[in-house]
Parts: sequence; C-alpha cells; structure tokens
Amino acid sequence: MYAIAELLVPVGIDARVARRVVDALGPDAPRLVRDDPWTLLTVPGLAPDDVDQVARLAVPGIRGDDERRGRGLVAHVLAREGRDGHIVTGRSDVVAALAEFGVPDAPGAIEAALRAELVVDVDDCVALARLASAETSIAESIRRLQASATPMKLPKAELPELDQTQLGAVRAALESGVSVLTGGPGTGKSRTVSAIVTLAEKSGKTVALAAPTGRAAKRLEELCGAPASTIHRLLGAQARQDGDELTFSGGFARGADAPLDEDVVVVDEASMLDVELAQALFEACKDGAHLVLVGDAAQLPSIGPGRVLGDVIDSGAVPITELTTLYRHAEGGMIAKLAAGVRGGDLPVVDDPAREVMVIPARDSAEAAHRVVQLVTDSIPRALGIPADQVQVVTPVHRGAAGTQAINAALKAKLNPGSGRSTRFDAGDRVVATANHLEASPFGYANGEVGVVVDVAGDGTVTVEFASGPAEVKGKALADLTHGWAITVHRAQGSEFPAVVVVLTADAGGMLTRPLVYTALTRAQRHLSVVHAAGPRLAHAVRAVSSRPRRTTLAQALSKGR
Repeated sequence: MYAIAELLVPVGIDARVARRVVDALGPDAPRLVRDDPWTLLTVPGLAPDDVDQVARLAVPGIRGDDERRGRGLVAHVLAREGRDGHIVTGRSDVVAALAEFGVPDAPGAIEAALRAELVVDVDDCVALARLASAETSIAESIRRLQASATPMKLPKAELPELDQTQLGAVRAALESGVSVLTGGPGTGKSRTVSAIVTLAEKSGKTVALAAPTGRAAKRLEELCGAPASTIHRLLGAQARQDGDELTFSGGFARGADAPLDEDVVVVDEASMLDVELAQALFEACKDGAHLVLVGDAAQLPSIGPGRVLGDVIDSGAVPITELTTLYRHAEGGMIAKLAAGVRGGDLPVVDDPAREVMVIPARDSAEAAHRVVQLVTDSIPRALGIPADQVQVVTPVHRGAAGTQAINAALKAKLNPGSGRSTRFDAGDRVVATANHLEASPFGYANGEVGVVVDVAGDGTVTVEFASGPAEVKGKALADLTHGWAITVHRAQGSEFPAVVVVLTADAGGMLTRPLVYTALTRAQRHLSVVHAAGPRLAHAVRAVSSRPRRTTLAQALSKGR
C-alpha cells in the first residue's frame, strides 16, 4: 500500500485509495500499475484524468496515444455501461465515448482491447470479456441442467390444494432441470413454492432454499418450514485476510468442481440476480439438479449488470409459469390490486376505507418529507397500531429534501436522538448495509440488509441485529453502514416490511419508471402509504416500462440452443 500511495499522493489522490487499489489488484499491485498504469481504471472511484496523472509519474515520457491507455479506456467505458446494467455496447457508441477522453484512434483502441482479451466481439457489439463469459456460462449451465435432470413423479394422493396454473408450476419444477415461477404479489407464489419443497422432500430429494438478501431468506425459511440462506452463504463465500480484517475475496467454495449437494435448489427474488452471481449459482448446481427460479420480472432488474430472470423468461428455453389470479384479499387486497394495476401499466384510483393503502398528496419535496415524518412518527402508529419500528420509508433518491439522507436525519432526531457521543450511531438506530460484508462476525450481511444497532463499543465497533442474525461492524466496514429509516427502492428490493411509506417526487426525474414504482409499492405487507409529489410524472412513469432497456445477449444465446 505504501508503494501505491507513493504514486497516488503526488498527483493529489487521497492515500486511503491505496487500500482500494490493493483490494482490487492484489499484493502485486505496484508492479501491475508500473507495467500498465491504466490498470487502475478497474478500481472503483478512480477517474481517467487521475489515472493519466499517475501514468505520467509511474512511466516518465509516456505518451497520450499509448496503446495501453486506449485499451484501458475501452474497458473503462464498458464497465461504465455495465454499471447501468448493460452487457454489450455498439462499437460506434464506444468510439463516441472514447472521444471525451481524447483517444486519437478509437477503432484501434478497441482492437487493442480485443487483442489483450479485455473485451470480446458479440454480434457487432463489444463486451467486457468477464461479463460476456458469464452470460455464455449461464446459457451452458441451463442447457446442462435441462439435459441431465430426471423427472420426479407427483404423488397424486398428496397433491396440495392449488389451482391448475399453480399445479403446472409444481410439475415444471419437479420435472425440468430449470423452471421459472413468476407473478405479482397476492397470486400464490409463496403457496406454490411451499408445495414444491414439500413434494420434493416427500419424493426423497434434498432441497436448498436461498435468496439474495438475509431478509428474503428469512421469509422463505418461515414460509417453507426449512432452513434458507443467502445465495452467497449457500455458495460458501470466501474471505481473505486484509491486515487485521477479513474481506470477501469474490470467490466461492462451491462451484463446478465442488457442486452443491442438494437435488433441488429454489431461489427466491431471482430478479435481483446479476450475471456474475447467477453464473456462480448455476455452475454450482450439480448434474441432475432441479433449479427453480422464483421472482417477478416486472420489478427493478439487478443492481449489477444483466437481466437474468427477464432474459430466461424471454428466451422461452425453460418452462415458465406466470401466476395472474389475485388470491390475497384480507391480508393485502388493496396493495395487491394497486400493484397489479401498476404492473400492467395502469395507475388505479385508490379508494380504500380499510386504509390498507393511503395516498397523501404533497406540493413539493419539502412538504413530502414533512408528511413522511408525520406518518412514521405519529399517524401510522396512532391510527393503525403499527409501531414506528415496523414502518420503512422507501424513496428513489439519496439527495434532496425527500431523499434518504434528509429523511434519515429528521427521523433520527424524532425517534432516536442519541446520547451525543461522537460516533455516528447509537443503540436503537435503524441502519442499512451499503455493501456486502459476508465475513462479518458472527453472521455476515449483504448489501441492502436493514438492521437495528444493539450496541456501540468503546472502540467504535457497532453490533447490528440483522434478519440473518447479529453482526459486528468495525474498521472500514463502518463506512458501508448508514442510517436506514429511509432507504432507496433498489436497497429495499428483496425485502418486505409490515408498513411502508413510499415517497415519489418530481426530483426523481428519469428514475421514475414502472419497474421502480412497482418495486416500491410491493415492499409493503400490511399497510402502504404513498406520499405523492410527482404530479403527472407518476402516471407517465407507470405507462412507460423503462426509459432505457438493458442490452444483453442471454435471451438470444438460450434461444439459439433450443
């Protein structure tokens, strides 16, 4: 780290970034950076201008038209596209993006990146090699599982009370190597999953249950009466020593060479799977296993690149069962009806005397924030008997009057003002993880997990009770913990809460899309309040599926294999 800091500090980069460089490149980082300074572009948070300055220091006399710079910037552009969810990008778009960095020969830079195997050609587009490889691997794993699975027989005398569509999903899961169960809230997905697990176990098969987040895994476990875990824990996420701390190495103990033992693998909230996690999961399923993906493709796609669930559904390469009949009434009728309307592109008028759903209009973001605090701290607990610690605020944005930062500050001041100590957190604070820390002792936690601080030690260690169990948060992991009375829609995905206050304002701009609104509304179990300050933009957002569909190739790869 000292060797890296010697390259960063003279050009004005904070010495603490050296740790991120070593995390990304490993202990051989100094040599790698001196051999190719633009390797630094793979490190989150380092901009091309910063890296150019490091290059001039590390390699005196280096030129702006150096081939290493061009190919590094190609990878940088594609990584930037990946952060928006895209796997492939047209060559002309890459050339146009390279112009902003003054690359003199953009087509030549693309060819240099291809020769270095940083990127690959995909149907007149280019893609980062690792992302293209992940999609190829997913398609190959699906074909392998489809070819190797042996159908299980349904015991007719023990069939549960399901409708014909739900029974079709059960048959598909037990007969096919890969199947998908999809549908909106209130359509019976949970009951169907429970039947799949029960019948598989009665057939003598072992079952693994997993979900992307600890809260979703806990819900799956309660539903099926069997242990469930996060996908990372199921795959045996591996840690590495980083000074005095452990960090997730990015690798898994289970994979193609050490597959999972279970005969049936059920994954809930599968819309959250990005291509790299899906690759790891699919490769870890043994020959003959049955993989059941359960999720709602109408929700937001994964935070990471790709749209795995949507592509598998679009490909038609595996049995797909979509549940559409609304069964949930007493325990969620109006929420389910509102969600079903939005899922289909309609924004129904809410008239609910039972107050399961309430819409609270606001003129602007400032008034919306005021209404939110009022709802959480007074109206919902007093009128509905749901305590404030069971109410979750969900908003599209971090900044602004109705963003997570401002609302969290206001709610902390009202609900848990604290002892006045210098630490950011106090016992009783609600917090949310903003990164995976699966190595945390004694139980790891994932990005988006919401928990409650139960202790703050003298050395600054914060103990948080997450859905998956307690975890000690200390050292640099503390930077990945923030207050969580209000969280973004993306972080709320994969979780449900007894009561949810959704804040929708005009400030969200282009982020307001049908998947985002639908995902926000479907986080609520018993009560939903919508603070509406978006004006006509909300109805427009619901009519528009998405402002920018993701560019992927998995659906085509699967279709070709049929």
